[in-house]
Amino acid sequence: MTPPTGPQPPPRLTRRRRWPWAAGAAAAAAVLALLVWSGVLWPNRLAAAGYEVRGIDVSRYQGTIDWDVLAQQDIGFAYIKATEGSSHVDERFEANWAGATSTSLLVGAYHFMSFESSGETQAQSVVDHVPATPGTLPPVVDLEYYGGYFDDPPTADTVRDILDPLLVGLGQHYGVPPVIYTTEDAYDAYVRDAYPDNPIWIRSVATPPSLPDGREWAFWQYSNRDRLPGYDGAEQYIDLNVFAGALGELEALTIP
Repeated sequence: MTPPTGPQPPPRLTRRRRWPWAAGAAAAAAVLALLVWSGVLWPNRLAAAGYEVRGIDVSRYQGTIDWDVLAQQDIGFAYIKATEGSSHVDERFEANWAGATSTSLLVGAYHFMSFESSGETQAQSVVDHVPATPGTLPPVVDLEYYGGYFDDPPTADTVRDILDPLLVGLGQHYGVPPVIYTTEDAYDAYVRDAYPDNPIWIRSVATPPSLPDGREWAFWQYSNRDRLPGYDGAEQYIDLNVFAGALGELEALTIP
């Protein structure tokens, strides 16, 4: 940087003048962060309001769900956690699937991808537990860091050796390209400039998303700190999402 020119005030005076401003800014930032964390204020809500189709994603953490109540909350679709890795099944999946598919919602299932087992065995677990019901949404592969992988991410080759056969196996069984759900960091590391046939579901809860390769997203998770009537679980919040197109375009993605 170029140093300032001209006479400079004494250092002590400069610190005295700047300190109240800095303290006030820090306090304002802390209050803003608290409002966002608690769900009182959510920066993305205004941007997300411009999309026609809104939806939720849930897992066992939302507990027992009254799907008739939840379906009345101005939402058009719901994704339900089904499986994780090669053997884990969400304990609420069957009940949630039965309840959600009895409503007018478009319903789909998502699989949390593990970095510790093969794509083939993970695909088989999804196939074993998620019905290929015509009219339901395509399966989702949830690709994100977890546990120690935040600090020590797997290589792109490692991830793609798992992700590629997983996507192929699900696409062949369900007859539609699976959706890839991912964070902005994981997208940049593993999905960027690849998988053009798979719709992208991007998580960006602080600001509207912008994919680094210029690709258009299909789904956007804009909030993980909302509350809706209709569930009573250990997790008091629920994730909210929007679809980039109209309801008819979402229906066109469903399993034939």
